[in-house]
Amino acid sequence: MRLMWKSVDKMRCFRKRSMLPFLGFLVTFLLFFNLYMDDGYVLEAEKRQLGETLIHPPNSERYVHTFRDLSNFSGTINVTYRYLAGIPLPRKKYLTIGLSSVKRKRGNYLLETIKSIFDQSSYEELKEIVVVVHLADFDLVWCENLVQEITRKFAHHIIAGRLLVIQAPEEYYPSLDGLKRNYNDPEDRVRFRSKQNVDYAFLLNFCTNLSHFYMMLEDDVRCSRNFLTALKKVITSREGSYWVMLEFSKLGYIGKLYHSRDLPRLAHFLLMFYQEMPCDWLLIHFRGLLAQKDVIRFKPSLFQHMGYYSSYKGAENKLKDDDFEEDSIDIPDNPPASLCTNINVFENYDATKAYSSIVDEYFWGKPPCTGDFFIIIFNKSTKISRIKIVTGTEDRQNDILHHGALEVGQKSVETKQGRQCMSYITLGEFKAGNIEVNNVDHKIGFDIECVRIVVTASQKEWLIIRTISLWTAQPISQLIK
Repeated sequence: MRLMWKSVDKMRCFRKRSMLPFLGFLVTFLLFFNLYMDDGYVLEAEKRQLGETLIHPPNSERYVHTFRDLSNFSGTINVTYRYLAGIPLPRKKYLTIGLSSVKRKRGNYLLETIKSIFDQSSYEELKEIVVVVHLADFDLVWCENLVQEITRKFAHHIIAGRLLVIQAPEEYYPSLDGLKRNYNDPEDRVRFRSKQNVDYAFLLNFCTNLSHFYMMLEDDVRCSRNFLTALKKVITSREGSYWVMLEFSKLGYIGKLYHSRDLPRLAHFLLMFYQEMPCDWLLIHFRGLLAQKDVIRFKPSLFQHMGYYSSYKGAENKLKDDDFEEDSIDIPDNPPASLCTNINVFENYDATKAYSSIVDEYFWGKPPCTGDFFIIIFNKSTKISRIKIVTGTEDRQNDILHHGALEVGQKSVETKQGRQCMSYITLGEFKAGNIEVNNVDHKIGFDIECVRIVVTASQKEWLIIRTISLWTAQPISQLIK
């Protein structure tokens, strides 16, 4: 009870200090409210919700989560959050993007990160995302000043329910003194990384019911263009397969994607082991405990670290992800399909590995003979605009397809060997182990059911098919529905 009253008193003080700028900002909202309604920027359902918010300022009791006992790992954690800007809308979105931020000794990149998220998203994509910023610093004056900057720069996104700024009060944090000094880290380093684990736990806990998927970013990140469309392509391609965490950057806690249903367990996990090790190490153990043994990381990376100074002591941190590409819309679609080949497969480098966009996966077979084939059979006929196939790797540059042709087929029928296409036409020949064909849908007069690689001359070298990339001839708007 004493803890609860102490929390209430602090919240009252915070509200008093924030009242005047809040009132000024509320007046600004009211003045421009009709403008936003007229240009259609806010969806109809969100207009009604916003109207209620402006007439009746949010009652914190109304938006407090209903929590279960801490020992229930499928339930949320009992925290009463402060809403510093925005409130959750009732409609569940496709993706929540979570950011946790603290005051840095040198540099501040949070505003640039938020701007990049919104600027790199189309209007259609913006309808499907919500960004949650957890200001996890205990300096309330710093938080208040930063909230004012955020509301000035991103007012229309707050109005539309696309941006929330929250804070978990200090009273809910465990002790950060006398922590274990694992790995012989200095005390201040242990304190920093232990608090960071709790910061993330409270952020994950808040975001549990906001969307179907959750993406964790750091507060000093630049996004690739149309990253949500790229994410949807990958998620669609993984339908029917089990995964806990998909990675879209190889750096830190950047670009890690989860099912929202797993967030309560991850939040509890971070709290339980908050003083043991850094968060990115804990994540490896978490996915392993949920039976995802291997990293599932995709190229190109969709997010790039842009900060030069770490949030820990302002130390220099110039790490860059060399797999990052600014234009993520070029990620292939690779429609759902089954694959087969009569080339002898080496160990577990099976045919499906060539069709995957996961880093370091590929097909590897023993020396192929004339007439050998590798076939992709789509689940349903598809319009394909572009095909690109790459064989060999940097360390095995001679394991390429030296002589081969690329064909596309139609009129599939069931056979003893499975479904096969009865009619094929040739699109081109492999050159130096690679082939790329553009405007495929303009060159042929049918929807494609099969794509076939045919070996046209025997070779002594083994064959690696590193990537098979297919782009469908459908507009972006269809991909993000």
